[in-house]
Amino acid sequence: MNHRFSDCGGLGKRSSRASAEEKRSSEPNGNDGFGEVLTGPYKRGASDLALRVREVVRPPAVELLPFTIETAERYARIRGDNRVSPPDAIHLASAAHAGVDIFLTNDHRLQGLVIPGIDFIAGMDVNLL
Repeated sequence: MNHRFSDCGGLGKRSSRASAEEKRSSEPNGNDGFGEVLTGPYKRGASDLALRVREVVRPPAVELLPFTIETAERYARIRGDNRVSPPDAIHLASAAHAGVDIFLTNDHRLQGLVIPGIDFIAGMDVNLL
C-alpha cells in the first residue's frame, strides 16, 4: 500500500495510487523535514546512524518535494487563514500540494483544521479502519 507523508509526519493515503500488492511506501517529504530527521543522530554524534537513515529514506521509498511557488501560495493562505506556526504551515502546505487524503498529527491545535487540498486532519490515535 502506498502512503504519502508530509514532512511533519502526517499520513495521507492516496487511494488512486494505493495497491494491496505493494509493500513499499511513497512518502513525499519536504527537504526541511528530512533535515530534521538527520538532526537527531548528528546531535548525538551518531554519523553512522545518519548514514543508515539516508540509506532507508531515499527514493522510491521517500520523495522529497520542492517548495514551489504553488506551495508558497498555499503556505501564505494557511498562515493568513489560521493561527499556525510557520513550520506547521509549511508542513500543511506541502501535504495539501501533494494532495494527501489524511494528515495525521500529534498537535491538537492542527486537528480538525480545514485546509484545501487535505481531506481530513486527525490525531495519531484516530481509528482508520
